[in-house]
Parts: sequence; structure tokens; C-alpha cells
Amino acid sequence: MYKNILIPTDGSEIAEQAVEHGVKLAKALNAKVYGLYVIDISAFAGIPTEAVWESMRVLLEEEGKKALETVEKLAEELGVEYETIIKEGIPAEEIVETAKEKNADLIVMGTAGRTGLDRFLLGSVAEKVVRTSSCPVMVVHK
Repeated sequence: MYKNILIPTDGSEIAEQAVEHGVKLAKALNAKVYGLYVIDISAFAGIPTEAVWESMRVLLEEEGKKALETVEKLAEELGVEYETIIKEGIPAEEIVETAKEKNADLIVMGTAGRTGLDRFLLGSVAEKVVRTSSCPVMVVHK
């Protein structure tokens, strides 16, 4: 049924739960998993200098690599084929675009990540993905 499952993550607790659901589903269906972390460039649109953005970018890439470690670890433990991807852009758009690029049959993601304003913004990412994705979206919540 599903052969390619995209799992966007930000490393938050709810994203980790989505990773677990997605990788276990991939195991049951013998599907491939694509773990995705998107560096949200819209949050840094007002930064005036390239040097500041470049140092922020390096920090965010490290955060992305750490968030994707959960996908790698669980996929390896369960013997699931996987690939991890870090992109820059607007999260909802990059998630939908990556799903198309990788021929994803399903996107598995958390409803919201982190807390406060981040939680509101990331929750709106899930909502936008549900509205604009051409493939089914499984939304995991607490």
C-alpha cells in the first residue's frame, strides 16, 4: 500500500512520536522512510548580514542532523531502508515538494512541535501540509 513514507521532524517530542509511528509503519509495510528536516528561512528573513545568517545556518543544520538521528537509529534497529534530507525553505512547502520528489505515498508528521509561538507556527505547518499535499497525511498528536 505505502512504499515511500516521508517523516518531517523538528526534533520535538511530538515529532519523535511521529517518527516512531512512521518507521514502525514502514517496517510493517516494507516501505522506505525519508526523514526530513527543514531549516525555516522565513524566520530569518530580516537578518541583515550574510555572516550572521551563515553562522545561524550552521547551528540550524546541526539541530537538523540531531533531529534526524532518531529516524536513522530507529530505522536501523528495525531494518527499515531510509534516507535523511535537510533542506532550507518554508517548511510546509518543502515538505509537500519533497513528498513529490521522493514519490511519497504517505507523510507522517506531528501536529505541533516545541512550545509557545513555535508550537503555533509548527501546528500551522501540519495544517498547511494536510491542505496542500497530493498524498495522504497521517498526523500524530499527544
